[in-house]
Amino acid sequence: MKKKVDISSIIDKLGPIIAVILLSIILTIITDKFMTLPNWMNLLRQTSINAIVSLGMFVVMLTAGIDLSLGAICAFTSCLMGVAMQHGVPVPLLFVIIIGGGCLGGVLNGVLFTKLDLPHPFISTLGSMMIFNGLALIITGAKPISGFPKSITWIGSASIGKFPVCFIAVLIVYVIVGYFLANTVTGKNIYAVGGNDEAARLAGVNVKKIQCLTYIIAGALCGLAALILTGRVGTALPTAGSDYAMDGVASCVIGGTSFSGGKGSVSGTLIGALLIQILRNGLNLLGQSSDVQSVVIGAVIIGAVYMDVVRNKRSAKARRMAQAKAHAESVAKNAQ
Repeated sequence: MKKKVDISSIIDKLGPIIAVILLSIILTIITDKFMTLPNWMNLLRQTSINAIVSLGMFVVMLTAGIDLSLGAICAFTSCLMGVAMQHGVPVPLLFVIIIGGGCLGGVLNGVLFTKLDLPHPFISTLGSMMIFNGLALIITGAKPISGFPKSITWIGSASIGKFPVCFIAVLIVYVIVGYFLANTVTGKNIYAVGGNDEAARLAGVNVKKIQCLTYIIAGALCGLAALILTGRVGTALPTAGSDYAMDGVASCVIGGTSFSGGKGSVSGTLIGALLIQILRNGLNLLGQSSDVQSVVIGAVIIGAVYMDVVRNKRSAKARRMAQAKAHAESVAKNAQ
């Protein structure tokens, strides 16, 4: 007997890829500047920062969490590295400072949520977002910092041939995180906590430790994103990163990550990040202002969240039907 094909599941998996292809075709027809090598290399550079931040958001969302502070951590760690550079800190230590600063930001978010028993990480990360935004302005005097050495800006600005180094870094990081989530006990525990935290706890998983770890991973990835951002613009900006958290949420949900946790893939997140950036790039080529872009991206976020709601309702309905079928079969068997 042939197994019934689940069309809805196939659509969920292929939907983001189809959307990327269709949007690319439409933009190619509308503007001849879109499907050019220089534009696509620039697009990949632009995608790199959002892709790294989105990966951090993805890891957090796997445990049914959210981190609104990711953009602020990017700005803060970039500025922290800039201030350290101004005070003569050696280049190797600058790398430690920017990644370590991101980790410490993640530790703060993890501790606030898991130790203070706040009702939702939305609250703790909203507060930490404001803290990091303020700290970035304080330590820089609300002024940009420039003059970074090439060893710092290389990852954000260099190319191998014409292919941007920053996107190569993105692919490497995605492979590493994907392997970690799929092939390690800790990675599988992250999925387990998001799927059912109570069941995970009863199975011996330290739920709060896993939740805290996801925020630390997200913070470290934000440090890397900040390094790429600083390299791209050659400057540490205290006001940078305001849209990164929301773009990260949109990228994850478009890529199939569920707000309820326990579901999603790194590949889907990368495709979601690429889709968001293609949309922004297309609007730029069409001469649309940042205000119009905000409206469009906002609508995309709402649509992405609605898609998640529909997916969850469909999954819940399928589970109820399966349970009802199993119950009916059990009753029929007992009646015999």
